[in-house]
Amino acid sequence: MKARASSQSKATLLAQHVRAGKVYRREDLAPYSTSVDRELRQLVDQGALHKLAQGLYYKPKKNVFGEVPPDENELLAAFLKDKNFLSFNPSVYNSLRLGTTQLYNKTVVYNHKRHGEFVLERRRYEFRMKPRFPRPHQVTPEYLLVDMLNNLDDLAEDRGSILAAAQRKLASFDRQKLQKSLEQYGSAATKRLMKRWQTAEQQGSAA
Repeated sequence: MKARASSQSKATLLAQHVRAGKVYRREDLAPYSTSVDRELRQLVDQGALHKLAQGLYYKPKKNVFGEVPPDENELLAAFLKDKNFLSFNPSVYNSLRLGTTQLYNKTVVYNHKRHGEFVLERRRYEFRMKPRFPRPHQVTPEYLLVDMLNNLDDLAEDRGSILAAAQRKLASFDRQKLQKSLEQYGSAATKRLMKRWQTAEQQGSAA
């Protein structure tokens, strides 16, 4: 009984080092405990922490509607141990108005650390390792066009219809920004496709 009370006391001490609404990795909390795994299990059992993934925990924050989910950027940064990533829902391609209308129930995360599908806090994430990707504030319609063409085989819509619409509206994109995005982020197939379109456009202008 005494040992159990002592263990609960330690878990209570560990709980003092976590703040509501924050995501923590096991190694963040290990310095505050000599038996961190046992105490983390106790805090999870008590509902004081949520276990999001192996070694990843969230201290619930509440408002009048109940528990608030963790901030997505903080969640992904903790999971990846890296703040350098780009997350988006493929539905963002719909903003290009090229005929895509599908709504996707997943978030794609370009990063340098992890690859594969994971469920974190009841949300599905598809992590893809990429050598290069822009910062969130650098995402432009031109980048989205290049990225959409890179991922065309993953989309639910008819490939031919999307390609035809994209070629028709090519001139509506900023040419310099499009070329820069193509050079930095375009796949080999996308670069070949864009070159054919640009050649056809030039030949049409010449005629």
